[in-house]
Amino acid sequence: MASLEEALKLVDQLYARLVDRRPSIEKQYRYLEGQQPLAYATDAWKKFHEDRYKDFSDNWCAAVARTAVARQRIDGLRLGGPTDTLTDDEQELWRDWNRNDLEAQSSQGFLASSVAKRSFVVVWGNSDDEPVVTWEKPSQVIVDYDPTGRRRLSALKAWQEGDIEFATLYLPDGLYKFDRPAAMSAEMQNRMKDQGFVLPASMLGGNGGWRVREVSGEPWPVENPLGEVPVVEWPNRPLLGGEPISDIDGAIAMQDAINTLWAYLFTAADHASMAARVVLGAEPPKVPVLDENGQVVGSKPAKLEDLAQGRLLFLPGVGGNARIDQWDAAKLDVFGTETTRALGHLAAQTQTPGHYLLTNEKFANLNGDALTAAEVPLVDKLRDKAKYLNTAAKETARLMALVRGKKALAQQIAETNGRDFVQWQDPAMHSIAQIADAATKDRAVGMSLRTVLERRYGMTEPEIDRELDRIREEKADPILAALVGGMNATTNTGASAGANAPLG
Repeated sequence: MASLEEALKLVDQLYARLVDRRPSIEKQYRYLEGQQPLAYATDAWKKFHEDRYKDFSDNWCAAVARTAVARQRIDGLRLGGPTDTLTDDEQELWRDWNRNDLEAQSSQGFLASSVAKRSFVVVWGNSDDEPVVTWEKPSQVIVDYDPTGRRRLSALKAWQEGDIEFATLYLPDGLYKFDRPAAMSAEMQNRMKDQGFVLPASMLGGNGGWRVREVSGEPWPVENPLGEVPVVEWPNRPLLGGEPISDIDGAIAMQDAINTLWAYLFTAADHASMAARVVLGAEPPKVPVLDENGQVVGSKPAKLEDLAQGRLLFLPGVGGNARIDQWDAAKLDVFGTETTRALGHLAAQTQTPGHYLLTNEKFANLNGDALTAAEVPLVDKLRDKAKYLNTAAKETARLMALVRGKKALAQQIAETNGRDFVQWQDPAMHSIAQIADAATKDRAVGMSLRTVLERRYGMTEPEIDRELDRIREEKADPILAALVGGMNATTNTGASAGANAPLG
């Protein structure tokens, strides 16, 4: 077990690195939520208009992030081949996955990884030795690795509740829990530095002010029966020897440009979308002044703001040669054209299909094959993501097996191929006709019905078993069998039996 001093030193080191990440994570989440500052506008323009548009944003970062996440779903965990019946271990793994509501948790985690580069999973056990899996925010968790970047040495989760900041250090031998007043947090100290105040370490109580947090009924530290760090990082397309990549980091600059174009458009629509008239060589009109009896007793110049609202300008001249001219209304379509161009660049940069970003009305008339081709970049991106997330999914499942004490199963999971182990939803979008045609051809070349239902229809193993049971019931019922036989005979009329063989 690590000593208290060693644990505190690790907490301070990991916490400092975690705090360095938080500003970029907060910015990425602001753009996801549409809380984007107005950028690229001149100082003179901002002086008059920035406050008018501070609450407006045309949020395309959310569309970029959510388009990919909508097609990320794990449908199963398999140790055997795709046509093999699920083993007891596989069924138990999938039950544990569903019992922890990981379909919903993973969707939230994939979005967090897509936006903020990474998310984290903590695997622990309850009193019945059942896995308890929680997906964690990237701003609250950090993992430290050995020089290879593969073996986890330690992990830290730090969060704040009210006036108290909490921290849990995960080591292979145990969990070390601490807390401290939130006023001693790194964020608070940084704010004080910005104001010219620096707190000496002695005022923090030593070790950053962290103190042992004891939980009723728990020893301190809590023993770790897994013998390894139970925190798994789920990265988004990491670079070799570098950081994972955010799907929206590259979109932020273009998002700022699009919002600025909209703000300029609104301003032009407000001030220059109507023709403006100018009267040359004449004095501005005067308004009569009336007494209490309604009699004209004098006159005064008309208010300039009233003239301006009517898009009318008077320029007095000499000689009495008055004439009227006008400025035509501003053409606003150029803003729409440039915004569409910017969205096209955004689609290309982020591998997002153009019809998701409304880059061109022509996409509304594309046929199924053209839409499939347009979505190839997105499908490629999702398959690239899966390469790295497979490793994280394997490690999560391996820890779940260790919680149940199944070391042999954990070793089997570690040695399996991630691409075969993790069953992802097909990221490509297909029409019902395309799916049925592909499934029929699969059966024609001899593929099993179980493989077709899994590969083409995305069914999970329990769904496949239920479907096969229904097929058996149909064949066992003479009335249903005759009805299905008649339908199949009608389908095969006029075509070869091999190409149109029924799926059952």
